[in-house]
Amino acid sequence: MLLPACDGLSPTERQALLVLSPPSLPAPPADVTNRYADDAAAAALGKTWFFETGFSGALLDGDNDGGVHALGNKGDTGKVACAGCHQPEAGFLDGRTLGQQISLASGWGSRRAPSLLDVGQAKLVMWDGRHDALYNQPFGPIESTLEMNSSRLYVAQQIFARFRAQYEAVFGPMPPLDDAARFPALDAVHTGCQPSSADPKAACNGTRHGMPGDGAEYDSMTPDDQSAVTRVVVNFGKALGAYERTLSCGTSRFDAWMHGSGTLSDEEQRGARLFVGKAGCTSCHSGPYMSDQAFHNLGMKPAVVAVVFLDANDHGAATGLAAAVADPLNVAGVFSDGNDGRLVPPNSASEGAFRTPTLRCVGKRPSLMHTGQLRTLDDAVGFHTRGGDANGYFGKNELTALDLGPSDVAALSAFLRALDRPGVTP
Repeated sequence: MLLPACDGLSPTERQALLVLSPPSLPAPPADVTNRYADDAAAAALGKTWFFETGFSGALLDGDNDGGVHALGNKGDTGKVACAGCHQPEAGFLDGRTLGQQISLASGWGSRRAPSLLDVGQAKLVMWDGRHDALYNQPFGPIESTLEMNSSRLYVAQQIFARFRAQYEAVFGPMPPLDDAARFPALDAVHTGCQPSSADPKAACNGTRHGMPGDGAEYDSMTPDDQSAVTRVVVNFGKALGAYERTLSCGTSRFDAWMHGSGTLSDEEQRGARLFVGKAGCTSCHSGPYMSDQAFHNLGMKPAVVAVVFLDANDHGAATGLAAAVADPLNVAGVFSDGNDGRLVPPNSASEGAFRTPTLRCVGKRPSLMHTGQLRTLDDAVGFHTRGGDANGYFGKNELTALDLGPSDVAALSAFLRALDRPGVTP
């Protein structure tokens, strides 16, 4: 049965729900780290680059078999774009990879690709906060053999060769990246960050994304030329960030109900009351986008996902935040346009903690949690209400078991589905 807008809410419930559903959803906050954050020309260029596969090197994993779940065949070059694992038609997350948990790009990743809808609301990004701005996040996938299997030098050279006019129209003159005496020439097979024989998953000196030593060719250049290449890729990241700030789930049936122009079922309304009441969901899923953008330990024991992958050594924000602090590309460094104090070191509560995801458009996600362990909203709500797992994880679990039954879990799941809308069209 469908009930009238806000039928039967107490004043306390109504006020709590209005915090989640203001008359209009707030735009992304100003990003002082990126002077181009709200530049339409930068966003348009970032959109082009988001879908561009030509920045990537060879596919390395044999599971790249040319099938519908892969991006090509092993050995193919120029197959990986941001949109490969953040598909618009899937809510800017991975709806392609077999299992729809962790992603297969050049190789298999270790975490689920999060949705990019409303990512502009975040300051620290990634599940573990290892990047403190949208502009420096692309260095991770670029310099990983598991994702793009590329390098900052190769990306800069591709921009020079194929997008120079568009780049210079937004960011100004490029360095002479066609001068092989200063900038070693690379190609899609030899991108400058190749895996080593000792560690076939390593690239650009292992996992030190954004740190000095990003491939032998990069290391051979003068410090000034290294900085010039990095600046090009930083601007690449600033354009991508400007585009990603435009991506939003938007308003939902829940918002229409709250403001008198729509209806929710009795079960959905009961779920809304539970969300702000007995279930206590807003202790973490707060505000209009239903995330405090903080890191929490939910006591999730590692389990096998996708291709028999078991990540039993993931310390979450304890290592992620430490990596962000050590990164010379962070917001306190010379490549940032400003520093608003967002960069924070890890503390004892960071151990085994992961970032709270936003919940708008959550109903369209094919799996949930940082490795996609949980496959349905009922699974995720049930996990939270039982207080997480008993043991087997790093750090201290913040969850406690709740006195909620199966009908309560179903009602909460129904409410979460009412947060959906089509979002950005493909």
